[in-house]
Amino acid sequence: MGKRKFSGLEIILMVMFLAVSIAAVALVVLLATGEPGVITDEETPTPTPTLTPPPEVVPQCRDMAVGERVDCFPDSGASQRKCLERGCCWKPLDETNVPWCFFSENHGYNVTSDHSSSTKIEAILKRKTAPSLFGADIEELSFHAEMQTQNRLRFKITDAHKARFEVPHEHVKRPTNPSTGPFNYKLELVKEPFGIRVLRESTKTVLFDTTMGPLVFADQYLQLSAKLSSDNLYGLGEHVHQHFRHDTNWRTWPIFTRDAFPNGGTHNLYGHYPFFLCLEDQSGRSFGVFLMNSNAMEVTIQPAPAVTYRTIGGVLDFYILLGDTPEAVVQEFTELVGRPTIPPYWAFGFQLSRWDYGSLDEVKRTVERNRDIDLPYDTQYTDIDYMEDKKDFTYDLLKFRDLPQFADYMHEKGQKYILILDPAIAITPRQNGPYHSLDRGNASNAWITEADGKTALIGEVWPGLTVFPDYTNPSCIQWWVDEIERFYKEVKHDAIWIDMNEVASFIKGSAKGCPDNTLNYPPFTPNILDKQMYSKTLCMDAKQTWGNHYDVHSLYGYSMTLATDQAVKKVFGTSRSFILTRSSFPGVGKFSGHWLGDNAANWNDIKWAIPGMLEFGLFGVPYIGADICGFFDDSSEELCRRWMQVGAFYPFSRNHNAQGYRPQDPAFYGANSLLVQSSKHYLNIRYTLLPYLYTLFYNAHASGDTVVRPMMHEFYSDRNTWTVDRQFLWGAHLLITPVLDPGVDRVTAYIPDAVWYNYETEERLSVRKRVIDMHLPADKLGLHIRGGAILPTQRPNVTTTYSRRNPMGLIIALDDNKKASGELFWDDGDSRDTVSSGAYVHCQFTLDKNALTIRVLHNGYTDPNGLKFEDVTILGVSAQPQSVTVSQGNTTTTLPQSSVQYDPRKEVLRLKGLGLLMGMDYLVMWDEVIADLERFDCYPEEHSDEAKCRARGCIWQVSHLPSVPWCYYPKDYGYIAKSAGNSTSGWSFDIERNTMYPGPRSRSADIERLRVEISYLSGHSLRFKIYDPATKRYEVPVPLQLPAAPETDEAKRMYEVRVEQQPFGIKVLRKSTGTVIWDSALPGFTFSDLFIQVSTRLPSDYVYGFGETEHPSYRHDLNWHTWGMFAKDQPPGYKMNCYGVHPFYMGLEKTADAHGVLLLNSNAMDVTFQPTPALTYRTLGGILDFFMFMGPTPEQVVQQYTEMIGRPVLPAYWSLGFQLCRYGYTNDQEIADLYGNMTAAKIPYDVQYADIDYMERQLDFVLDKEFSGLPSLVDRLRGEGMRFIFILDPAISGNETEPYPAFLRGVQDDVFIKWPAELSSDIVWGKVWPDFPNVTVDNSLDWDTQVELFRSYAAFPDFFRKSTAEWWRREIHDFYHDTMKFDGLWIDMNEPASFVHGTVGEKCLGLEIYDFPPYMPPLESKHLGLKHKTLCMNSQQFLSDGTPVKHYDVHNLYGWSHTKPTYDALLNVTGKRGIVVTRSTYPTSGQWAGHWLGDNTAAWDQLYKSIIGMMEFSLFGIPYTGADICGFFNKAEREMCLRWMQLGAFYPFSRNHNGLGNRRQDPVAWDDEFAAASRDVLNIRYTLLPYLYTLMFEAHAYGSTVVRPLLHEFVNERVTWDIHRQFLWGPALLITPALDQGVTEVSGYLPDARWYDYHTAKAVGQRAETVIMPTPLNHINLHVRGGYVLPWQKPENNTFYSRKNPMGLIVALGDGGSAQGSLFWDDGEGIDTYEKNQHLWMAFAANTATLTSEVKHNGLSPADHLTLGEVKVWGAGRVAIRSVTLSTPGSADVSLTFKHDPQTEELIIHATDQSHPLHQPFTIHWSTSA
Repeated sequence: MGKRKFSGLEIILMVMFLAVSIAAVALVVLLATGEPGVITDEETPTPTPTLTPPPEVVPQCRDMAVGERVDCFPDSGASQRKCLERGCCWKPLDETNVPWCFFSENHGYNVTSDHSSSTKIEAILKRKTAPSLFGADIEELSFHAEMQTQNRLRFKITDAHKARFEVPHEHVKRPTNPSTGPFNYKLELVKEPFGIRVLRESTKTVLFDTTMGPLVFADQYLQLSAKLSSDNLYGLGEHVHQHFRHDTNWRTWPIFTRDAFPNGGTHNLYGHYPFFLCLEDQSGRSFGVFLMNSNAMEVTIQPAPAVTYRTIGGVLDFYILLGDTPEAVVQEFTELVGRPTIPPYWAFGFQLSRWDYGSLDEVKRTVERNRDIDLPYDTQYTDIDYMEDKKDFTYDLLKFRDLPQFADYMHEKGQKYILILDPAIAITPRQNGPYHSLDRGNASNAWITEADGKTALIGEVWPGLTVFPDYTNPSCIQWWVDEIERFYKEVKHDAIWIDMNEVASFIKGSAKGCPDNTLNYPPFTPNILDKQMYSKTLCMDAKQTWGNHYDVHSLYGYSMTLATDQAVKKVFGTSRSFILTRSSFPGVGKFSGHWLGDNAANWNDIKWAIPGMLEFGLFGVPYIGADICGFFDDSSEELCRRWMQVGAFYPFSRNHNAQGYRPQDPAFYGANSLLVQSSKHYLNIRYTLLPYLYTLFYNAHASGDTVVRPMMHEFYSDRNTWTVDRQFLWGAHLLITPVLDPGVDRVTAYIPDAVWYNYETEERLSVRKRVIDMHLPADKLGLHIRGGAILPTQRPNVTTTYSRRNPMGLIIALDDNKKASGELFWDDGDSRDTVSSGAYVHCQFTLDKNALTIRVLHNGYTDPNGLKFEDVTILGVSAQPQSVTVSQGNTTTTLPQSSVQYDPRKEVLRLKGLGLLMGMDYLVMWDEVIADLERFDCYPEEHSDEAKCRARGCIWQVSHLPSVPWCYYPKDYGYIAKSAGNSTSGWSFDIERNTMYPGPRSRSADIERLRVEISYLSGHSLRFKIYDPATKRYEVPVPLQLPAAPETDEAKRMYEVRVEQQPFGIKVLRKSTGTVIWDSALPGFTFSDLFIQVSTRLPSDYVYGFGETEHPSYRHDLNWHTWGMFAKDQPPGYKMNCYGVHPFYMGLEKTADAHGVLLLNSNAMDVTFQPTPALTYRTLGGILDFFMFMGPTPEQVVQQYTEMIGRPVLPAYWSLGFQLCRYGYTNDQEIADLYGNMTAAKIPYDVQYADIDYMERQLDFVLDKEFSGLPSLVDRLRGEGMRFIFILDPAISGNETEPYPAFLRGVQDDVFIKWPAELSSDIVWGKVWPDFPNVTVDNSLDWDTQVELFRSYAAFPDFFRKSTAEWWRREIHDFYHDTMKFDGLWIDMNEPASFVHGTVGEKCLGLEIYDFPPYMPPLESKHLGLKHKTLCMNSQQFLSDGTPVKHYDVHNLYGWSHTKPTYDALLNVTGKRGIVVTRSTYPTSGQWAGHWLGDNTAAWDQLYKSIIGMMEFSLFGIPYTGADICGFFNKAEREMCLRWMQLGAFYPFSRNHNGLGNRRQDPVAWDDEFAAASRDVLNIRYTLLPYLYTLMFEAHAYGSTVVRPLLHEFVNERVTWDIHRQFLWGPALLITPALDQGVTEVSGYLPDARWYDYHTAKAVGQRAETVIMPTPLNHINLHVRGGYVLPWQKPENNTFYSRKNPMGLIVALGDGGSAQGSLFWDDGEGIDTYEKNQHLWMAFAANTATLTSEVKHNGLSPADHLTLGEVKVWGAGRVAIRSVTLSTPGSADVSLTFKHDPQTEELIIHATDQSHPLHQPFTIHWSTSA
């Protein structure tokens, strides 16, 4: 407790005055000399001893890095002349913190003789001829180095001829049995000039190198510099370090014990700790450096990195301590200076104190009010106000008259009492008689004396004039012990708090002053507070038994602690008690705890307490804490509440405040206050966890472990943890994240690389190794348990006296491997030396494979309360156990179900009422999971029974759970890996089928031996391929863009692969989290000719993808659902396999990391999800060829996937406009009329289509007579900026009576699919749309009859062939040039679809097994076989290299093979980019085409399902997608169609299309109101097309998604994982449509960001919550995300015109007032404009009221240049904007007109008039000042 007689305001004013004064002096010096902070030669320096003039020395100055300069003028007054007089180098810089005067090579010592052995080096050092800095240099030194242990090196430098003061440490001694090696370090002696290098033996890294600067060794100035291996420095003290890791930019820290306020300055404080720890690198290897020297010193840390020690006495006695981890270094240090004490158990309870309660009655009122609220509270203090006139060993007989009974009063309720003692003893008598303690001290000669060694030195402290005990004097120690014993008999207490022992005095030196000598005024004074040695302490020439106070000043608190420890042992006997000291020295932790001193009630001090605690952990003083709520000043409720929260996790947890300030004990704030509720809550958690904390102190005592632990001690391989000092750990397993700032409920927190569980909610965090925004409301603190922990607990109570009687428990947090471990140390909590006497219990807990083992390692204590472990909570249990057993010895009992509770949502298992007696061994086991969920279906076909099941070698067991298979595989069913060998690039080995089981399908022979190849493709991708090495099987001929070489550097791979031998399986783990994301070591792996099955566990229930099938939700339902995949002309429907095949999924892990998996297999297949969670693939041929993409973000998964399958095509700009089509236009005039109506209604519209009705009898490339005017109409439309697309189907009619060139040339070029030659030479005929010639179709007949009577035979081109691609190009070319122009192509029916099954007549040639395979996936009409509505599976096709393949294998590739030739033909024929839209797709199709979601239905559910479909195709790498707006089949209803127009306006492919026989549904087919609403929403689309086009470019260039699920941007918000009724355009535009009939408001989620309503430009002020949004019929909810810049243009009737408008910007400012965005621009239709650099690429950034543009690339043709348009700044603030300027390079700034709305905070800047070329950089600045 420091002397404080000023108010807070007065202190602030004084500090401000001092700061201004210093600045003024510095300014005067600067103006006078031109040299910052350097005194001129003419100025008079501080007097120094007379120096003998040195011989003339010319400094030898070598070139060196500035950061390696060693300051030669650490005192003030440096100038060039004075520097050269010291023989040093002078090189001024423009940085004042860098030394201008630095040591030359003239200084230092040389080795004149040396002797070494295997463990020692001795040397004599001779000083080089050089000027002296401060005089009295010692010419000859001795150097002694000793390798004391494997990890400890000591070296000492001292006077070779004269003894000097050395610290008489109680504990530090030479090892009894010094090590003889091997050593983990190597010591190199450098002789000229002298220096040493300490290297780590294993790495040869130089850790500590003193050759960077000279050794200086004078009588009162010792200096040594050392270059270090790393700038990760921690420690040195005692100071307030605002951050745990040191700033190495020339910071100097003085070390000299001092009574000073810890207010954030760089001054010296209470303790003396010349020890630091250095973390070398991410390996965790670390070392510590301890200088055993107690003299005043300073340590400079500089950027080299290096340290320079300057001490003014003693010797240089260094210890270098090595460890493989930071924690190991602390263990080494505490082994050297003394391991920490274990305080009594009650000392870990909460404690209350204040200076000046005023009376014992007020103390009791405080105690009672906190008892009344049931606050957990163990200890009450009294400060010096309990004393009579502040005299030690007295109490105030009036105000504290009942103090002798106070301890009993506390004990009655199980509480304790602690009183304070200061060292200073008053020399005045007591009020009513002599002061006997003084008298006895005088008789014992107990006091520090003046320089004469006889006269007691008089100072002044709290009681007035005082003497000071010399605790280094044995007679004083005996006096001190006796006084404490006497006082204890008078006033009972339970422990002792010692203060003011730096030693502090309120006058300088003594009542007489201090003599003028070199002890009180040394030649050099370190940069200590006040720059005066005896300021607020004693004269330095005062005498103590250990030596001059000059030498032992910083040992005063240490020696007082040693003396007090003797008193405590004498007074409390076998009871432990404890000591709390303010001043300390290394080794004090063996006896005492420490608090961080007289802090203040402010938000800085609550922050700085954490680095302070972490540092004292390094220093070996784990019992540490700060005064909760602050000592000085009044604490606000908020500050005190937040401080009580974090203080509940200080090892020493005490609320303490000062005289004159309002009370701050919790109850003072009101029994029902939030502060009280919060305090009780977290103190109850503290008391619950006291067994864990107590065990941590045991480990500190036994092994030197830290208790409050820096994050980097546990996660040193993660650089992010090296600077974390606003969070801390208890031990390895409890992470505390407090709120340390006012007015916030969100904290930026780092979650290290482990599994973490929220202590309070018991839920697993979804993130790791990531900075998160943690929501911590007013009553909450962040508290997380690390996976792998077992924490012992005890039911809390209001004191530890009572809580120690309560049942014990365990909290178990499972890690990635479902393991955990922990321990418990337990003794009586009070007896001394229980560890050395063995009077304790030590239990070890381990959990592995669902078995909890409690093992007693030591049992020397029996608790009288018969403590039992009653409740065990296990976090992270993935499924409910069926039974739990408890075994003790040979007895096993089953826990009743009432004692087993399982929470499936949180995955928490609770075992209640176990009754496990402490001190006994137990085994608690539970079965793995519900067995039913572990079943893998052995009979997925229908009609299974027990006989069929057992015939397959499988298990038949009825389950009462729905959908669970009754027939399932035995656990070892599958293959066995005989010898799996791996290399740096992957694995290659064979596996064999386990033949103890029969093959499951007689018609599909099992392949007995398979080859497995695992390739490490890159750091983020891998491939595993399983195939028949003996017989070549079909493999998918789709080319992938694989890396040129595998990733052979294991450190660069994000994954680890393991191979399980039986059953064979592959496991893939994410290294950063340990999550197993693929685990196929499951039963049922089958590989036969026509049936392959493999299963894998999934890391979570969150799976997205697989297609093409209509899914009712974006996230898959894993409750036993099977989805078939086989390309088919099948309109979307539930579990109906549709047009494309995409065996790709993205999985989210519980950590919020994402991965993707592609099975490259094109055969018919299905996938089954089950709630294990697991996934089973079944495919009907080929091989298994898996590719995995590691993300870790969802967006990165898609980017990595498209990097391999090919980036999406960049569509023409016009194709982003609105499009119209219908099947059923009767003639070209109908199209012309539609165009006219749309133009008249001014509805934006770019593309008109023609469906098959433009064809004559649906024949490709033949124009119907009803559409004879179409070519001229198309020419007119195109002349007005419109575009035209027509449809082409693949099937070509073969029954024409007139020459049909397409067929004839196809036959000539042999392009059509035929039977295999051994079966027939004929074409495989089908029937599709083309009609027979010369027939009249009777539409009244049923469909099948119409097909039979009127549809012609159709041939199907084999697009794999190069000749077919050329034939197709030629037909398209001729149609374009000879019939009509077009701009894009729409290809349909390319699954391929046929209206007959297999072939005409439906009799397929060849083996029936291919059309009706041994296993049929659950496909639509599966009973009709694979040939249903397509070709016979025996049809033969030829790959481009001539390889024949069955249609059975390549059916799913037909649309894929059709797409690229169509795209190539379009580009070749038109010479422009255009667009191809295809119905059937496969992975890689997106390189050439977009896709629409097929022939949907006019129904409300199709609206939200279209969002799901688009998001899935985003995953599949096909961003240009959309659904038929208003539906294809059935009649559209008005409201539904209008809502669909609103939704469809935000489809990337935005087309209104309906089917034959239904009424029109285009926007002008309804009414004016409908047309107006359509126009309005399409105008928004057209406004934002530059943004959409930029997104399309980013998809093309980088693989980003366009239609983006919310989870891609906000994956850390779990609510987004299930959202599919909203979507994003890129990162910045949130679309929340109305999707249900009759609604006028919608519920939408606004993720955790700033959002602006697009329509009002106003920030909505809501985030991370679900919001009800008004949605009238003419409105769609759109929100722009803050932090983004969106380019926009004024809309026009079509993009031809809108593209000419100036380019505006929407600048939506984020939380910090910044935003960024980009723009891609080209001619809109050129081929490969990105690849040819024929484009403009710009970046925009807004910050601090300034918008800037940057031209990343400009290859744009002048014809396509744009000018800057209107800029809309959203979130510009409510303060009026008064000026806006435009700046461009080389031009004068221009003022812009603007409009600012303070209500909406929208600023509209009119830049259009400036005609500024967009491709030239610009800056716009707005200001609130004119």
